[in-house]
Amino acid sequence: MADQTHVLFVEDDDVIREATQLALERDGFAVTAMPDGLSGLEAFRADRPDIALLDVMVPGLDGVSLCRRIRDESTVPVIMLSARADSIDVVLGLEAGADDYVTKPFDGAVLVARIRAVLRRFGHAGGADRGEVSEDAAAGGVLTFGELEIDTEGMEVRRAGRTVALTPTEMRLLLEFSSAPGTVLSRDKLLERVWDYGWGGDTRVVDVHVQRLRTKIGQDRIETVRGFGYKLKA
Repeated sequence: MADQTHVLFVEDDDVIREATQLALERDGFAVTAMPDGLSGLEAFRADRPDIALLDVMVPGLDGVSLCRRIRDESTVPVIMLSARADSIDVVLGLEAGADDYVTKPFDGAVLVARIRAVLRRFGHAGGADRGEVSEDAAAGGVLTFGELEIDTEGMEVRRAGRTVALTPTEMRLLLEFSSAPGTVLSRDKLLERVWDYGWGGDTRVVDVHVQRLRTKIGQDRIETVRGFGYKLKA
């Protein structure tokens, strides 16, 4: 297991859980599969997996609450599974700290592609090649925007001198904004650069992450340009 990417998979449906576990293992992942949120939390604390795959509707401790508990303790990537694309649970999961979501029923190849995309963003060597931010976003140095300081080499953010804790996805998003301050970045462009989507994705992922980022670096620092996207105020 040391050389494999370890996936924690929490799903209460026995058929889906077993079939998905087998599919992931065939693709080279090590999988710990649990039927409910409480056992999933115990497994997370015991095993410290590389990524968590959580169904929204699981008994004991639902997937959204489990995501919050995990996020309180770790920045490990989290993907939520939801039975409906238009479900409010999708937004709740993202607001709880999830990095992405997949709608059920899902194709096994699509799920694996999304898992590997998240792992690339997090730079996990076992999942795939190390993820890269865009060339401009990777430029070294400390960038200053008012009371906000971004150390692009140390990957640290400070606001009014205090360290701001960001998840890796939030950090990548901020780096993209800071690489082109004052420039409007469309949701599709952010999906491509930050979420590594080679196909059209749900822009709610971007909107929720921008809102989460705003709460940490200042509500007015990122401006919404209606009909176009977002920009970082220089």
